[in-house]
Amino acid sequence: MKQLKTAFGVVLLLILISNIWTISKWNESRGVYDDICYLRQAHLFQRFGISGLDTNIARDDDRYMLRKLQEINFPDPGDPALLPCHTFTAALNKVVLQYPPGTGFVLALFPSGFQVIPLYAAASIAIFGLALLALARAATRSATVLAGVFGIVALYLMINPTKASYSVAPTMVVCALTGFLTARLFASAGARRILIAAAVGLLIGLSVNFRLPNLLLAAGYAVFFLIAFLRARNMNTFWQGLSFGIAFLIGMAPTLIANAINAGSPFSTTYGGVDAVPPELNASVLLQYVRDAQFPLLLIAIAWVVALWRSGGRVATRQIVAVVALNLVINLIFFMSHPVFTPYYVIPIVMLSLWTLLFATLDRWAPKLAEDFGAPQKASV
Repeated sequence: MKQLKTAFGVVLLLILISNIWTISKWNESRGVYDDICYLRQAHLFQRFGISGLDTNIARDDDRYMLRKLQEINFPDPGDPALLPCHTFTAALNKVVLQYPPGTGFVLALFPSGFQVIPLYAAASIAIFGLALLALARAATRSATVLAGVFGIVALYLMINPTKASYSVAPTMVVCALTGFLTARLFASAGARRILIAAAVGLLIGLSVNFRLPNLLLAAGYAVFFLIAFLRARNMNTFWQGLSFGIAFLIGMAPTLIANAINAGSPFSTTYGGVDAVPPELNASVLLQYVRDAQFPLLLIAIAWVVALWRSGGRVATRQIVAVVALNLVINLIFFMSHPVFTPYYVIPIVMLSLWTLLFATLDRWAPKLAEDFGAPQKASV
């Protein structure tokens, strides 16, 4: 089995090298509006520091946004009312970026003009590391094959569809790490479980700073902790839910602060247009999802949930499956009723679900390994 793990490790390394080679040829000026706006947020952070949270277009006195739009021959780049991915805030009488600040912040960690390539390379390396972690935790030949094949697919996805939006790259890393911690969460007990619940909440909160819809990634956890408390009515379940909720709010604090600055309230959105319309069922949107690569991944996640649930086993496994199922249902209701389709909208919830199910399955097949990490065979709610 050691040779099998080594073989998969070499394959994963080769795919990582191929990814980085492909990423190294990317152009930051590919004419996509979202790209320009994320880079503008990064430029604000590099220029003003934490004050870059204020995205008022009036601060574009160095004409950064104007130059970026001129590069792609955008019509009337000097008219604030026509700027892409910006909205007018009537309460504050200013035009601001609609996106949360997290993606711009991670791009700002790299030098201007060379930001996208290192971001994607770093994200791919992180996914490679978590894939190796899954391989290391595989205790049987079948588990090794599962972890190896999963890692190959996860690395492939870092190119397509992750390249469709700069916000997806850091989101993929958070989803993978959260999936691992979620498996550890329900295999733990006592104070350790409370601490891991806080870590999971913090990570999901941080992901909201990359993409606002990542807010929904917390939904399944919140519902589970609420039901668990109502059933058990003890302080342990109370502290689990509370630690998760507080850490989640702390993680998304940058977005709340940015909303207050740019929209007038932490709970006011900077989004407008089609992103702020009421939900509706649109047959054409549903059909696009069915035809897209997201759909097979979604089916795999659903089938995996059913298989793990029917297999019975430890209480921890059932708890993990319950959280994943709740999360999938809530997120799918939202995105299937959202009148806009993109090739990456459901990727975060699908990948969070799949990474969680992977580590849960590996732990289920190797209970002794789970015990080595300080987890009991059964964990109470």
